[in-house]
Amino acid sequence: MTQAELELPDLAAEKLGGAVLYATDDYFAEKENLLKAPAAEWREHAYTDKGKWMDGWESRRKRALGTDVQDFAIVRLGLAGVVRAVVVDTAFFRGNFPEHCALEGCTAREGTAVDELLSSRTEWVEVLGHSKLDGNAKNVFRIKSPVAFTHLRLRIFPDGGVARFRVHGDVVLDPRKVGGAAGAFDLAALENGGSVLACSDMFFGPKHNLIAPGRAPNMSDGWETKRRRGVTPETHDWVVVRLTGQGLVDRLELDTSWFKGNFPDTARVAGRDGDGPWREVLPRRKLMAHTRHLYAEELRDRGPFTELRLEVFPDGGVSRMRVHGRLTEAGRDAVLFAHLASRAPKELKDLLRACCASPVWVEHLASERPFDGTFFARVDTLWNALPITEWKAAFYAHPRLGEKRAGEGTEARWSEGEQAGTRGAPAEVLSALAQANAAYEERFGHVFLFCATGKTAAEMLASAKERLQNAPDAELRVAAEELRKIMHLRLRKLVGA
Repeated sequence: MTQAELELPDLAAEKLGGAVLYATDDYFAEKENLLKAPAAEWREHAYTDKGKWMDGWESRRKRALGTDVQDFAIVRLGLAGVVRAVVVDTAFFRGNFPEHCALEGCTAREGTAVDELLSSRTEWVEVLGHSKLDGNAKNVFRIKSPVAFTHLRLRIFPDGGVARFRVHGDVVLDPRKVGGAAGAFDLAALENGGSVLACSDMFFGPKHNLIAPGRAPNMSDGWETKRRRGVTPETHDWVVVRLTGQGLVDRLELDTSWFKGNFPDTARVAGRDGDGPWREVLPRRKLMAHTRHLYAEELRDRGPFTELRLEVFPDGGVSRMRVHGRLTEAGRDAVLFAHLASRAPKELKDLLRACCASPVWVEHLASERPFDGTFFARVDTLWNALPITEWKAAFYAHPRLGEKRAGEGTEARWSEGEQAGTRGAPAEVLSALAQANAAYEERFGHVFLFCATGKTAAEMLASAKERLQNAPDAELRVAAEELRKIMHLRLRKLVGA
């Protein structure tokens, strides 16, 4: 376990929206204590009507025998993400801590009720197997699952108390929450997949506070460095923020709210793309106390960037940094790769199936995560290598041009949008297109495939008439190429790109 993993954001933190939704038993100490921000405390001689006051979650003693005797708590993460490490802290639980713990995760829609999470309809996957715990200790476990979970289930065997539960990991952007990856949003925000890679110092305030959600409620919720001595004009502290993906910057915000006697004197911002050189984004600017500073026209270079470096002179505190902008095509693709790579196995296959109905293609591509810049080349290689039976299986999933696909699901909505050019077309054109569809199917034995996005009904009709002249073998490959184009478009639609 590295210190870097333990410095990743706590995805279960209450300030990010984390909550303990359910516990089988919290007789001695309430389940909500698990996620409290301050470290657990000990109060000598403090008792309640149920027993010794404890700062944690504690269940009653179980008298049943067996290796599977257990209590559990369900935690909703504040931000969905890939878990890298968990800390099961048994502080002050010395003779009443659990002997072992285990951890499971699931991905559920926002607002999923507890009854649904407890039912057999929710698929929980093992994240951490049966693991030994020590009493009065921070029990740290590395997690290797690639899935971006929304909920975790902490099991303790057989009973006892846990003071705090921390979940360190990487946030994965949910494109639906920003209106799709093609829109404008805060590219640095923690909830959008931004992260703080490194900083010169964070003595008074953790580095990830800088990109946390919302406005800071007080001075404790910002990034603040200790005082520097022997100051020169170029003495400064710094912090490096990795953006959601490669993006272009429209405007910057540096917020010094609550920092009144300890804000930086001046600040500047630089950016770089990958491992490229740092370029000046915002020239050095004077800052004021307890103020939101907004910059747009002042920006010297708008990117593309994957990282920004905020430099503060000579030291001090900044509560928030916002980077408003848009992802480039490469940035949108990176969001797609991360989104697919972090899905649960069944969900990943369902998403891929909406893009291509070939079972073999879906199974092969799903087995190849994590995904990177070679993703679309691999998509094409797998598609082109499929037998004709698999191509035709994918063909059959598409409606005829000019006809609405049955159902109300994702594929039905996509098909309707892809065929928008047929809406409002003259009746005679639609009639001719229907006749061309029928002639095509009679000649070739499968539906007419055409990448219709942005095309008019007349263009669809002209293509159908032209392709009716092709030899069957040649037309099969033309149709496969059209479906390959549709697959690319649909894959990007998964993240609104």
